[in-house]
Amino acid sequence: MEDLAVDLLRGVNLYLVGMMGAGKTTVGRILARELKYRFFDTDELIVRVANQSIAEIFARQGEEAFRELETKVLGELAAYQNSIVATGGGIVGRSINWGYLHYGIVVWLDVPVEQLIQRLGSDTTRPLLREGDLKSKLQNLLSERECFYTQADVRVSTRGGEKPEEVALMAIEEVRKAIKSKTRDDIN
Repeated sequence: MEDLAVDLLRGVNLYLVGMMGAGKTTVGRILARELKYRFFDTDELIVRVANQSIAEIFARQGEEAFRELETKVLGELAAYQNSIVATGGGIVGRSINWGYLHYGIVVWLDVPVEQLIQRLGSDTTRPLLREGDLKSKLQNLLSERECFYTQADVRVSTRGGEKPEEVALMAIEEVRKAIKSKTRDDIN
């Protein structure tokens, strides 16, 4: 199945979007291994470029400075092929980023809020979750971003109990279906 997906992809990048804690980095690494693609995580690259943690960037320069760096990193990654790119949860909120995302196939990892709460409950590193009730913060962020996430080419909905390898296989299958459907549409 993976060979078929690689043949259909023809080097096109996959961009993983979704809420923080959705598993974009974990699933992205698995996808890269399965598809024999390179893997990039925009947040990891931002930390390297800025030589600061994301929390430090938010504290010292603000969210807008972080978003500018995020756009710059995404723009550079869009020039590559054969890549899986795990993006930050808010990358979808800027229209300029969609110009870069559309260089590839956008895959939304849609995970229930309850599962995100379990995954992020003890995480103190995420600036947007620092204050207030975790559940209401996540629900508010999802409400703000969901209209953007739904613009993805592919949606991989989980119930929350799947292993990362299972989610990666689901993603490959959904991407395969989307490519075959688009190919049929182009022929007709």
